[in-house]
Amino acid sequence: MTHDPRATRRDFMRSATAGLVTVGAGHRVARAADRPRRILLRSSWQTVNIGDIAHTPGLLALLERHLPDVEVRLWPSRVDNGVDAILASRFPALKIVAGKEDLATAFAECDLLLHGSGPSLVAEHDVRRWHETTGRPFGVFGITLPRQGSAATQPEPDEKLRATVALLSQARFVFFRETRSLALARELGCTAPVTGFAPDAAFATDLRDDVAAERLLAAHDLEAGRFVCCIPRLRYTPYWTIPEKKAAFDPVKHARNEALEEHDHAPHRRAIERIVRETGRHVLVCPEDRTQMAVGKRLLVDPLPADVRRRVVWRPDYWMPGEAISTYTRGAGLFGNEMHSPIMCIGHGVPALVCRWAEQTQKGLMWRDIGLDDWLFDFDDEADVARLPQAAVDLVTRADVAKARAAAARERVAALHAEALAAVRDALD
Repeated sequence: MTHDPRATRRDFMRSATAGLVTVGAGHRVARAADRPRRILLRSSWQTVNIGDIAHTPGLLALLERHLPDVEVRLWPSRVDNGVDAILASRFPALKIVAGKEDLATAFAECDLLLHGSGPSLVAEHDVRRWHETTGRPFGVFGITLPRQGSAATQPEPDEKLRATVALLSQARFVFFRETRSLALARELGCTAPVTGFAPDAAFATDLRDDVAAERLLAAHDLEAGRFVCCIPRLRYTPYWTIPEKKAAFDPVKHARNEALEEHDHAPHRRAIERIVRETGRHVLVCPEDRTQMAVGKRLLVDPLPADVRRRVVWRPDYWMPGEAISTYTRGAGLFGNEMHSPIMCIGHGVPALVCRWAEQTQKGLMWRDIGLDDWLFDFDDEADVARLPQAAVDLVTRADVAKARAAAARERVAALHAEALAAVRDALD
């Protein structure tokens, strides 16, 4: 890691982040000494997925912990379905930008625009607008830089990707949520003064709803520490089944989902059967987004043998991150086809396995980056598919080992987050 003179208080992090951060020169922000520094956080992409919800409270918690003297204003895309109230309860000082007048005030008064975690530079248009309108600094925390196709099918990046990298080069700092994105940015010539790897902000989400979790456990005779969670997912999220998304039916994606739905869920059923029969534990089938309750019942629960199904609990409704985290932390571990529930689990020291495939972005590869290589399963590789059931059983039968690995990954993530937040503070100094 190469440092500029601003980086002295990050020296203790070198061993944890060596080779992952490049720091260069950059200008500082002028501000009056008699007011707090102000960040305009661009985040909160949608509310039909608890992972998308979790990006924002995770980054807010990190800012609260590492920059307690900084005022934060949230510029959201969506905070409906009660998410605004959840954020207000956990972060009472947070100001949520609502409407053109609020936004104009934020543009006039904030010192730094911070783009939150996401599958890409989601709000690229808004970042460009801030940069061109204010001339003040902006930074990016924990995104994926997606490249369409593979290097073989698309050897040259498209113009849109090049334009994105050109904009990122104007940032004071850019942190990617997996090292593959970081490598791609460097390959394409990103010249931001600070570039590095910072795992998804959702790792730091600390929302809790213990009352709801205890109610769930009591209703289904689930005993803390004696159940495992399992999350289904189709290759493509069928957003056309969620009325508020107003998404058109996609016959190509639907056909792909149908072609691989059995392939992608049969290993989880085998894992559920083994967990129930070999360990006597229960399994909770639960969702990460609003399409997955029906998927879980149809592909995971209903096909199970009767003796196994008696010890499997199906959650029929969607939930918020607080209840989900409070439930996960009462369980022995989690496995499935999603990413952000495992992220929230590791953020709380709960063992979690991630299954992924080519249709997803490379976000799942961050599991390798935080030392959980063998807890990542490529479901386009039959060898990985075959090893999933045993790995899920091991979460229960080798619980002490699994918890130690989860704790080590959690510490690694916290170190990387601290490094990134130091860069945020430097951009405000």
